[in-house]
Order: sequence, then C-alpha cells, then structure tokens
Amino acid sequence: MEVAVYNIKGEDTGRKVELNDAVFCRDLSEGNADHTLYLDIKQYLGNQRQGTHKSKERSEVSGSTRKLGRQKGGGGARRGDINSPLLRGGGTVFGPRPRDYRTKLNKKMKALARRIALTSKAADQKIIVVENFTFDAPRTKSYMEMAKSLKVADKRVLLVLNNVDDNVLLSVRNVPNALMMQAIDLNAYAVLNNDALVVTEDSVKVINEQF
Repeated sequence: MEVAVYNIKGEDTGRKVELNDAVFCRDLSEGNADHTLYLDIKQYLGNQRQGTHKSKERSEVSGSTRKLGRQKGGGGARRGDINSPLLRGGGTVFGPRPRDYRTKLNKKMKALARRIALTSKAADQKIIVVENFTFDAPRTKSYMEMAKSLKVADKRVLLVLNNVDDNVLLSVRNVPNALMMQAIDLNAYAVLNNDALVVTEDSVKVINEQF
C-alpha cells in the first residue's frame, strides 16, 4: 500500500512511501478482531489505574461506640452505635478497597491488536505521512500552523515521530487535542483514541520493520 508524502505546509512532495501490508492492510474479517482490541484496550486502561480508592467501613469510622437505644420496646429495628451504615455519617457497606487492576496479555495478542488498529486507520484514510521535520524553537504556533496546513487542526491528532524532539514535544504538549509519541511506543488505544495519525517517514520505516 502506497501513500503520498507531504511536507509540514501540507504540500505534496511528489514522493510516496510504502506501508507494510502485514501491518496496515490486514483482513479484519479473520479471527475476532473486535475482541482482540477489547482485551488489549481493557488491559491498557486497567494498567493506568492506581487502585488506591478506599471508603471507611463501620469499624473504621471515628465515633462513639455507645448503644443509642434500648434493645427492645423502641418500636423499630435494633440500632447499635452511631457508626452504623444506616445513619448519616456512618460507615459504608461493601465500599471500595485498594486493589490492583493490572491484567496480563501475551505479547503476540498485543502486537495483533496494534496491527488491527493501524489497519482500521489506514482503511479510513486517517494516516497522513509527512517528511521528517523539526521546529527551530518550541512554539505552539508552529504546530498549529502545520495542523492547519494538513487540515487536522480541529481533530484529535497523534503525532508519531521516530525519536523524541524537544522542540516538537514542547510545541505540542499545550494543545489539548494533540499528542506526540515515539513510533516504537505505539499501542492500539493511542491509535484508536485519535481521529488522525500524522506519521513521519522515519516512523513509517520503524513501524514497517518492527510491527
């Protein structure tokens, strides 16, 4: 599969770059592509969670342990101390406790999910290949001018570079709908969570060879 290469001004350079069919042109009808993506994204999002949530149960609430009412003859249900979950300010019944949300997924399935995600973007023509570039200085305006030229200024954009460029990184990080990532660090969630992928030529080589 061949795609045109643009410069940061949005002009066609006249060159084309080859996208590896094994990565960008997979048959999505084979196997269970949706379930593979589900497992991979579930693992990715679960691994981002701290799992430090905690609510106090009855025995952990600070309060008197004095029995509030008599055992019988009150005309209602028995009540213990003021820490009862039935009372305002009392403990929580079966509240959240700290836990680990991390799950395991084998490397082959994660790699397959990534290829499925890239294939989906390529099929929707949402991958834009640009020639290798850098900015003279870290300026958000430089990125916005490039995004407008490529007609992705109003979209969620994943900018994929071969190596971390400090000027580009500092220019992108203040833009709410833009994210920069190294090609080797790509994952299915990052690919699918953005409307368009702006990929440099060197990044295409890494993806073709490594993925």
